[in-house]
Amino acid sequence: MTNPDDYNRQVIEEFRANGGKVGGPWEHTPLLLLTTTGAKSGERRITPMGYMPDGDRLIVFASAGGAPTHPGWYHNLLAHPEVTVEVGTETFDALAAVTEDSQRDRLWTKGVKLYPSLAEHQAKTTRQTPVIALSRRES
Repeated sequence: MTNPDDYNRQVIEEFRANGGKVGGPWEHTPLLLLTTTGAKSGERRITPMGYMPDGDRLIVFASAGGAPTHPGWYHNLLAHPEVTVEVGTETFDALAAVTEDSQRDRLWTKGVKLYPSLAEHQAKTTRQTPVIALSRRES
């Protein structure tokens, strides 16, 4: 299997070279690049991920493919909610907020309809998949 860091680097390069479009398993999925600040290291980290629009926000899901623990990027944005988002050819600063209660439930239901694999990921783990809203920060 390919090293996840190498795979992500390839996806990031393809995304940036093609105005936000990538092939392979991501070809028909809206994709963004989320740059977080490491919770412990303080280093900037870029993670490609699918997203769902919700009004003027972009919604991402910390499913980690159904892993038993939350993905590293999720811990990073809890520690440092100021993030950078690249979508298409646009880059902007955003604030990440974990959704809760009825808002989370509404977005989760919408997300599962759009991306049925989210339900498969959730079924693999006992943790609840966090649903995160990315809101553009005014400059």
